[in-house]
Amino acid sequence: MRIIFMGTPDFAVPTLGEIVGSGHEVIAVYSQPPRPAGRGMRERPSPVETFARSHGLDVLTPSTLKDPETQGAFAAHDADAAVVVAYGLILPRPALEAPRLGCFNLHASLLPRWRGAAPIQRAIMAGDAETGVAIMRMAEGLDTGPVCLSERVAIDPDITAGELHDHLASVGGSLMGRALSALGRDTLACSEQGEDGVTYAEKIDKAEARIDWSRPAADVHNHIRGLSPFPGAWLELGRDGKADRIKVLRSERAEGAGAPGTALDDVLTIACGEGAVRLVQVQRAGKGAMSANDFLRGIPVPAGTVLT
Repeated sequence: MRIIFMGTPDFAVPTLGEIVGSGHEVIAVYSQPPRPAGRGMRERPSPVETFARSHGLDVLTPSTLKDPETQGAFAAHDADAAVVVAYGLILPRPALEAPRLGCFNLHASLLPRWRGAAPIQRAIMAGDAETGVAIMRMAEGLDTGPVCLSERVAIDPDITAGELHDHLASVGGSLMGRALSALGRDTLACSEQGEDGVTYAEKIDKAEARIDWSRPAADVHNHIRGLSPFPGAWLELGRDGKADRIKVLRSERAEGAGAPGTALDDVLTIACGEGAVRLVQVQRAGKGAMSANDFLRGIPVPAGTVLT
């Protein structure tokens, strides 16, 4: 089939790779424009653009799909279908209606749960036991279209958002390959989403990344792993008259009780509102990630220290 692919971050790359490897004709790739990144803030193409160009694919990076000229160019591709994975721009009706067989989105949740921008992080932060990926025939509205295929994935109680992201990206790529095969055979059946169980995965706000030690240990642990590696849950450790901000990238449930935020021992077991967590991997500002043991060799945190 003649496919338009639309995606931007790393999460979308396995799906594009699956489509290319399956022998479909990728007639155009749409991605977000290059953004400043790195220490020099030089403009960098998105992971999807980089992958696409390495495979000789045409890449377009419009900043909007709302103007008639861009919509006309989109329709002129004469595509059988468009595949959308974390593209980052809303597709207006003319774009949704342009491909002959429709537009299909890979979403990292079991719709209608966790519609929206951050389904992987929100599922972990909420303590969900499972999530998955879903292929949706796109319609106007936020992730409201009928679901064609889905695959469930268990959420390990200690997995981080980054680890789950990579697993779901791989599962989703394979699932999209199956969906396109069925679409080409005219056997892809899609069912409308019900309204029961609808939840929304709001975009992660950096302001919510600070650890709230007054919450139960289970919530603190889920908060930490749901924000790892980015933006990273953080705490402040007072020393030498100032407060150092420390990101926590990995934790584990632990035994113990005490005033919230208080170190219960010398190995970073920290009391929560109920129970305790042990910090396993941390990162100081301007430094790389390190184990808690390596951190403590340079900055001891004795029992009784209060973290905020």
